[in-house]
Amino acid sequence: MEVNTRNSAAATGDESGIAIRIKGVSKYFPIYDTPRDRLKQMVMPRLHRLFGRAPRCYHRVFHALNEVSFEIRRGETVGIIGRNGAGKSTLLQIISGTLTPSAGTVETRGRIAALLELGAGFNPEFTGRENVFMNGSILGLTHEEVARRFDEIAAFADIGEFIDRPVKTYSSGMYVRLAFAVQACVDPEILIVDEALSVGDIGFQYKCFKRMEALREKGVTILMVTHSTGSILEYADRCIVLDGGRVIHDTPDVLAAVLAYEKGMMSQAQTRQVEPVQDSGRDARRMTVSELKAIQEREWNRELGEKRFGSARAIIERIDLYKGDGASLEKSPLLKPNEEVVFRFSLLASEAIRNVALGISISGVRGGDIWGDNNLLAGQPLNLEPGRHEVEYRVRLPISSGEYLVHCGLACFSGEGREELDQRRPINRLRFWSSREQVGVVYAPIRISLPGAMEE
Repeated sequence: MEVNTRNSAAATGDESGIAIRIKGVSKYFPIYDTPRDRLKQMVMPRLHRLFGRAPRCYHRVFHALNEVSFEIRRGETVGIIGRNGAGKSTLLQIISGTLTPSAGTVETRGRIAALLELGAGFNPEFTGRENVFMNGSILGLTHEEVARRFDEIAAFADIGEFIDRPVKTYSSGMYVRLAFAVQACVDPEILIVDEALSVGDIGFQYKCFKRMEALREKGVTILMVTHSTGSILEYADRCIVLDGGRVIHDTPDVLAAVLAYEKGMMSQAQTRQVEPVQDSGRDARRMTVSELKAIQEREWNRELGEKRFGSARAIIERIDLYKGDGASLEKSPLLKPNEEVVFRFSLLASEAIRNVALGISISGVRGGDIWGDNNLLAGQPLNLEPGRHEVEYRVRLPISSGEYLVHCGLACFSGEGREELDQRRPINRLRFWSSREQVGVVYAPIRISLPGAMEE
């Protein structure tokens, strides 16, 4: 069995264009049902062999990766996607050298900066400055090289006087700032990112993505794992889809890979749906506030980390997303800019409630609402009676390619007071795609004419 052969030497010919080569990489983890089984596995097989008996295994084997092979050329930006547990993070840890494969070979050529668990290598007792120099040396830089880059790192992190305080006094956001600054400012030849940019404030996330774009323009090889397929569509030259520890798609047709991934996720979601609204068995006419409150606390989008709150006198039982022609976004997940989208709400009310506002908004995955509306702003009053109510919103959104989060909320007004009935942020997501590239969020392609042009 060939395991973890690394080669960082310079290559010649066609080999010089390869930054990362993965060949037959597998990773197995033993799973023990009890701590006692772990102890038995350490002792009993030796005793069995000593007495001439066949050793017994006291654990199960989990295959995190299974015969994974691919090559990445210098300057490529490759996105890796897959559902939770597909093996994405394990693969990145093996490539970065923080985890050893059970079988297979890994070859990397160039200095690697890995944004896996940001700040994991920091010593909490050291100051930020001391940790910068320590991490720089780990990345292969001399003290003098780190010193030349220190001002750039400190400016990027933008944590002020905390740079000279122990990092144990830092907030999680300050950890992220300093860790990303160290990794991104050491001139890596290979940048590995694992959902690291999903944390921190909006301004810092924007700065991080701008830095990634600058590294990409310099020819840095970028390998990124994210659940944001919008980011994959925007940045990746190529997409690898993992499922069950195996590569099921590896293609420069990023859109095709994303669609295959979305199709798999949607079929998985349909398998998990054991209580659809139509057959829920709920007698909506007789539901009490306490029953609605229990639904509110129990049912939320765990994949997106939904935050849900409100008095629950009425709740948003669910929201279904469709295209204008009636096609479900579960089966056809990508929208075109200005294509009609339908938000179909199912509301449950425990009592009569007047002056209800049902709001809908869309934000970027890195924060910031980019569109929103509600029935009151549209001039349509909404009064609820006890029971279930269906409400449908239709809209055309001139939004550029990318992934966006859907938020909704139910509230009511009495005099100048506002009561939050059920707020759900985020409850779902939308994905837009267009072959026409633009800058920003609004999709508004220009039309060009040259009225002053001279005829030849």
